[in-house]
Amino acid sequence: MVKHVDRTFAGRPLKLESGRLAKQAAGACLLQFGETVVLATVTVSDNVSTLPFFPLTVEYREKSYAAGKIPGGFLKREGRPSDEEILSARVTDRSIRPLFPEGFKNEIQVFIYVLSADQENDADVLGVTAASAALDMSKVPWNGPIAAVRVGRVEGAWILNPTFQQLEFSDVDMVVSGSRDSIVMVEGGALELTEPEIVKGLEVAQKGIRELLDAAAELVADMRQPKMEWAKVEPAAELVARVKALAEPRIAEALNLPEKAERTQALAALKSTIQEQLAAEFPDNLKDVAAVIEEIEYRTMREQVLSRGERVDGRDLATVRPITCEVGVLPRTHGSALFTRGQTQALVSVTLGTVSDEQRIDSIDVAEETTKSFMLHYNFPPFSTGEVRPIRGTSRREVGHGALAERALQALLPPYDQFPYTIRIVSDILESNGSSSMATVCGGSLALFDAGVPVKASCAGVAMGLIKEGARVAVLTDILGTEDHLGDMDFKVAGTREGVTSIQMDIKIEGLDFKIVAEALDRAKQARIHILDIMDRAMPQPRSQLSKYAPRIITIQIPTDRIGDIIGPKGKTIRSIQEQTGAEINVDDNGLVTISAVGEGGERARDIIAGMVQVPEVGKVYEGVVKSTTAFGAFIEILPGVEGLLHISELQHGRTERTEDVVKKGDQVRVKLLEVDERGRMRLSRKALLEKTETAPARSR
Repeated sequence: MVKHVDRTFAGRPLKLESGRLAKQAAGACLLQFGETVVLATVTVSDNVSTLPFFPLTVEYREKSYAAGKIPGGFLKREGRPSDEEILSARVTDRSIRPLFPEGFKNEIQVFIYVLSADQENDADVLGVTAASAALDMSKVPWNGPIAAVRVGRVEGAWILNPTFQQLEFSDVDMVVSGSRDSIVMVEGGALELTEPEIVKGLEVAQKGIRELLDAAAELVADMRQPKMEWAKVEPAAELVARVKALAEPRIAEALNLPEKAERTQALAALKSTIQEQLAAEFPDNLKDVAAVIEEIEYRTMREQVLSRGERVDGRDLATVRPITCEVGVLPRTHGSALFTRGQTQALVSVTLGTVSDEQRIDSIDVAEETTKSFMLHYNFPPFSTGEVRPIRGTSRREVGHGALAERALQALLPPYDQFPYTIRIVSDILESNGSSSMATVCGGSLALFDAGVPVKASCAGVAMGLIKEGARVAVLTDILGTEDHLGDMDFKVAGTREGVTSIQMDIKIEGLDFKIVAEALDRAKQARIHILDIMDRAMPQPRSQLSKYAPRIITIQIPTDRIGDIIGPKGKTIRSIQEQTGAEINVDDNGLVTISAVGEGGERARDIIAGMVQVPEVGKVYEGVVKSTTAFGAFIEILPGVEGLLHISELQHGRTERTEDVVKKGDQVRVKLLEVDERGRMRLSRKALLEKTETAPARSR
């Protein structure tokens, strides 16, 4: 059976379809918005996984043919996923993961293909809605459906699913997924929007989500399969009782140790001790001991917060951990900072580069290759948590955390035409106990200040948590790793004193209402101001000068008809200037010349280029260089690449027998431009600048 649902959404055609493609998948949905088309499929294993986590995998792949392109490179086929594909996959993963029933452990794979890209409508949010519909109609047990929209705001007007062109003028770009009545996931950036404005954007998104859910419900109504049978694997009741009797009196003590390492070691020792005590009694169920202890740990921590307002490290619900800030910690970097909050520490460096250092991006979302002049890379080595594990390239988590911090700081950078540098920030997490991405934001802001980048304002971030049991709710400020693991929400908010620049929310429950979201945003603002106060004491404003090791960039605008003169035949002229000065020179099609060099080479290159495009003025005096001599005079270079004739009769007052009696090749000489004829030939005079009594001394043979 093939079924179609056609609607209009945000002023553009929306079409959902199922039953024609990928019929062997457990569920499949084709979604078209405008002329952008995505296919989402779901498959599920019939066997229960033994992995200690829920085995959900989400893959998002963009096909080059979707935009009428052939992949670049030698192989001419799609390879490993790009950062944008990874981020889009994470948006879907984080949206659907909380809605699977607790205890369901069958392996699930969600695959999203972008089959057509109209270069107007982004496919990432379409993938979430299509994946939800595919799950809803499949046999997979799931507590959906959900849908996702993007919201923007142009000149104060909120827009659902803005086009790429509209986003160029929007002061917010926020992806929101949710059900009819609650929010499940938020990801986005903004130009210092206030907290009430963020909430308003979420409310606009909720209305759009309801429209999409109506369309999806119509599609799924006749396509839904019976849900598969499954049963949550529970430890034996007798084992649970024995573990509780042995562990409960000691869990609270271990949980409330002040240091993360002490807590981890105490809990590990407790698990090991109880397993040894129960080995004879339950020889085949020792793996369940750890699960029961973790459940006790989960209940103990949450009840302690809800009933007494006490956290495992002794703080109350609103206190931020102790913070230290250092700048200029690395001598040869262009800017650096060390930001430490509790047991989370980020070493952040800034490198300033030139236009040739920009990242080149080939995307199906635009017709031509684009470039990116600001990058933030986040690294999370295993030693930061005291672990030993293999390194297999950049993880999806590292890509996601880097993108979150990059959005937070990008909104505050100076315009490129005022600060024409490529900027790369690298955050190396040296310790981690919660909120390392927000430590990256704080450290990145300080490092930009240290590098002398004239950013608009300092920026800080904080992660908020949530414990919710029925009507009992506690919002936590600056959460620890334990509170993230055992809590219900990880809500990261970054921004300035004026407003929010980046936001990311993930939850482990089925949704949040706007009251909780608004409270979390308000508490995050209070914490952010506190952190900014500490950061400002370390460095209140950017340095007035760049590092001596950073390149200096100079720009010159030249007439477009002189570009060829600067470049020269096969690039000969521009290469010669670069070799003479040590500068890097780039010329764009509009005649903008960008010169970069460490030291004084850039200024020398600028003078050469300025001279090459300068128009000689009759009557003006020039300091020239003798390029060659002849029997009838000398050729003088008065500007780089511009020569005129100094006739022998214009060398001095009186008769001159030989040109070389007055000047020779390589001499510097002051001359006056007397005339430029119709063919552009220039007549120079030295005599016009001399007193009549002044003559040149005769040269000895």
